Amino acid sequence: MKERVFYYSDPVNDDFAGNSIKTKDLPDGYSYFPKTAARRAAAAVIYHAARPVVWVIQEIAYGEKIVGRKKLKGYRRDGFYLYGNHTRSMGDAYCPGNLSWPKKAYIVAGADAFSIRGIRRLVEDLGGIALPLGKKGFKNYTHAMRRHADLNHVITLYPEAHIWPQYTGIRPFGTASFHYPAENGKPVFTFTTTWQKKKLLPGARTVVYVDGPFIPDMSLPMDSRKQALRDAAYNAMTERAKNSNYEKIRYVYRPTEAG
Repeated sequence: MKERVFYYSDPVNDDFAGNSIKTKDLPDGYSYFPKTAARRAAAAVIYHAARPVVWVIQEIAYGEKIVGRKKLKGYRRDGFYLYGNHTRSMGDAYCPGNLSWPKKAYIVAGADAFSIRGIRRLVEDLGGIALPLGKKGFKNYTHAMRRHADLNHVITLYPEAHIWPQYTGIRPFGTASFHYPAENGKPVFTFTTTWQKKKLLPGARTVVYVDGPFIPDMSLPMDSRKQALRDAAYNAMTERAKNSNYEKIRYVYRPTEAG
């Protein structure tokens, strides 16, 4: 196995996704929900038709195994939040739906995913929730997030924000992405993707561990609620990440000259 080395200086903001997408912000008045019944029906058909294909892709590409999916049983009806580490591009887009099945998983995604001409509608139909680039769009985004919760949807967030391919640790993240469960009291689950050696063949497979539920303590002040949820999620993911035993890409800290 030939090891690759990526150098980073900022574990919070550095991104190694490696795409060349010219990111565009959302248009003014962007609508987060289909406006017509026909569009909603088409989105449902597209999403559910894609699920068997997604299962096959995850198996072929990653040999993926999910541990602890049963923990979600009994919570799907009223909805919950999923928080995962961000170590893949398409794999991370597909995994939440496999966890929430038969319920649809909605995923908060950066503007990159909505900037490719001709596929924005498909990304929306498959459950993408667009994260705006600037402050101007956040009022609409906040309204959409609250409506998703009111509709008892499964909502996925990647608190690390940026993709570090096949990274085997958990990067620092703050409390901001935990605002919504802290606000509405819905449960939080984590799903931690680990990279583990295959038993017989060369290479790695992904093993995903589900932990939770972590229930917001509504008796605490808002900031304390968010911090408690963040700490519970971070600790669970950090512990699970220790199960990774395959490292194809090594990440090396290299401070900037200014640092």
